[in-house]
Amino acid sequence: MLRPAERGFFVGYFKKVPSDVKVLMIGFIVFFMAGMASASVFLSLNTESPGSGSYADELHGEHLIGTMEVKPYPILRVPANDKHPARAVMLGGSGKFGVDNRALPLSGKAAEVGGIFVKRGDLEMLLVGAGDDLKAAGERGQMLAPVPPAQDLGRWRLTGEICDGKCSSGAMKPGTGLAHKACANLCISGGVPPVFVSTAPVDGHIFLLLAGKDGGPMPKALLNKTSVPVVLEGTVERRDDLLIFKVERLVGGVGA
Repeated sequence: MLRPAERGFFVGYFKKVPSDVKVLMIGFIVFFMAGMASASVFLSLNTESPGSGSYADELHGEHLIGTMEVKPYPILRVPANDKHPARAVMLGGSGKFGVDNRALPLSGKAAEVGGIFVKRGDLEMLLVGAGDDLKAAGERGQMLAPVPPAQDLGRWRLTGEICDGKCSSGAMKPGTGLAHKACANLCISGGVPPVFVSTAPVDGHIFLLLAGKDGGPMPKALLNKTSVPVVLEGTVERRDDLLIFKVERLVGGVGA
């Protein structure tokens, strides 16, 4: 008569594990480890990149001089120089706040602005420092040429994601997607300029500053649509190197 171990049963008080049970256990362990390793590789390849945004001390303590515009959000229109073509620089503040209150008295006037840039691709925002980092330009601004008018790029229907311009530029990683939704809502509510990250380029740009159809701030109804795919319709205009998407209506998307 065969003993239990010889019949392929494992009995705890026997020291020897049956050979067929041992083979099964080893095979299962190898298969399980290979499966977990494959799953890890697959998930890592399909995980969205947190982005290449970064901080850049481009000014090294100096200031940009340009004309301040406050609609839809504070923008400094900087004329061309030997280092840069004319540029429209979005402005943000410290923490999750914009600089609306500080910029408003300088609307339409020459201003000096300093701080640190956050940059990602063709998206950039100047995070304004405290005190004298945002002030009237005085004599240094008297020679500024008038800013050119905005260029109308027509009507567009765009698919993409609503984000805040500060975190999307590189202040946070990730600065897009559902993982960033609560942060994006806080930043936009605090006055940080919102941007639309388009799935297809518009005149070579995928990042567009968001505005209402009247050229003012982004409609409040869109605040609940951040960080998910949406389809928006409206007009696009160019100010120097910055595109502004004046949203007229939400066409569709997740939760629309």
